[in-house]
Amino acid sequence: MANFTRRAIKETFLKLLNQRPLNQITVKDIVEECGINRNSFYYHFEDLPALVEEIVDEQVLALIKNHPTISSVEECFETVVELVMENKQAVYHIYNSLSRDVFERHLMEACRYIVDTYLRAEFAGKSLAEEDLNVLIRFHKCECFGAVIDWLNSGMKHDITGYFRRVCAMQKGWMEQLGR
Repeated sequence: MANFTRRAIKETFLKLLNQRPLNQITVKDIVEECGINRNSFYYHFEDLPALVEEIVDEQVLALIKNHPTISSVEECFETVVELVMENKQAVYHIYNSLSRDVFERHLMEACRYIVDTYLRAEFAGKSLAEEDLNVLIRFHKCECFGAVIDWLNSGMKHDITGYFRRVCAMQKGWMEQLGR
């Protein structure tokens, strides 16, 4: 029963968060929608920020579990965008709230994981110093993170996946020209 109530609280909160900003959601709204009492909410969560933290953390862990391998730079970025797009409005509302730091911390973790997974596989068996690999991982993690943050700051109005595919195509073209 406890897991059912915990899951119901999270699902109700996400539903509300997809409808309105975080600062317009109260514990009272959640418990009324769930049909539980306030004590049940506080039995499972200390407060709304703790609820936000758990939901975002679960989403990142699910992304990691569902993507044990990454086969391309494009897939790296698309995987992060997939995380955001699953609950686009809720993510936007969290991003534009006092809980922004929670989202950014977990987004950076997701970016690090997927870039690390891809680049370690891509350079496996090649003579690249671990220090250089770590530099590449950090650079591309920040590139991925920055693109998502820029997209969020613009109101998520442009096609971020198309944008990133174009950047990757341009980078491949530059690399081919340098290889001549």
